Amino acid sequence: MSQAEKLEELLTKVVIPDIDERLDEIFAEIADSKEASEDAKEEIEELREFKADLQDVLLDLENGDIDEDECKELIDDILAAQEGDDEDDFGFSKEE
Repeated sequence: MSQAEKLEELLTKVVIPDIDERLDEIFAEIADSKEASEDAKEEIEELREFKADLQDVLLDLENGDIDEDECKELIDDILAAQEGDDEDDFGFSKEE
């Protein structure tokens, strides 16, 4: 499997679903409390921007605009975030 295929799989099966799950959790918290805190609003905005960036990466992969070295770097960054080595891990769960 190429690095591009690995990256696409990681994004579509782990990272983006994790972001969607966290967004759902935030919206449920807002629904329960009937109002969104500033922290929740900020996190929603960050997650939406991050998800949009990841969708751009998927588009670049589809168009062949990312080489294997770049794919490997992105995979390494994502795995580091999943392991908690990154401050902005966005709640990624480690792939099992």
